[in-house]
Amino acid sequence: MTRRPQLIVNADDFGHSTAVNAGIADARVQGIVTSTSLMVLRPEAEHAAELARADVDLSVGLHVELGEWMYREGEWKALFETDADGIDAVVTSQLEVFRSMMGRGPTHLDSHQHAHLREPARSLLAQLGRELRVPVRHVDPRVRYCGEFYGQTDTGEPRPKAITVDALVRVIESLSEGTTELCCHPGKGEIPASSYGPERERELEALCHPRVRAALADAGIELISFREVA
Repeated sequence: MTRRPQLIVNADDFGHSTAVNAGIADARVQGIVTSTSLMVLRPEAEHAAELARADVDLSVGLHVELGEWMYREGEWKALFETDADGIDAVVTSQLEVFRSMMGRGPTHLDSHQHAHLREPARSLLAQLGRELRVPVRHVDPRVRYCGEFYGQTDTGEPRPKAITVDALVRVIESLSEGTTELCCHPGKGEIPASSYGPERERELEALCHPRVRAALADAGIELISFREVA
């Protein structure tokens, strides 16, 4: 007996700005977003937490920030980066801020620009996930990660065809049994201080399109959140 495919649609960067918060809120109400990841250090984090507290069914995880990198002159260069020796303290601090803002712990863990794929951050977040009994992106074998719905290449070049309605429908139709996390980055309006700007509104449009809901129904895919996995 095969198990019905399950899909978590997780919106990263909650708290980044009012424009990102608005896009995630719309993608939640009008689209297929079931979970989000909160950046607790960003200017609009408290606004995001307020929105999340009003939506009791929204799964909210911690989007750990360990640095920011931009692709320049043929390589990724750090705008800021946490030293390896300081990662433990930074993660602990951000978790405490999350708990203070949300009044509870996160339903899942991930990181900005996938910084926790490198050691020692990977092992640290994996251990924290075990302690909190929540999934960690790229680490928990129960949840496959899908990053195909993204409008830039690995070097920051535009990739507009990857965030159309057609592209999202193709991703949905390719899902196999088990649980998959589809990562997205919706936004609404001008996005300040982000190398991923205009793409966010295109993502929002696709996430809210009726054809996407129809594709999920036709493929027999169940929308869930990280809360069900945790």
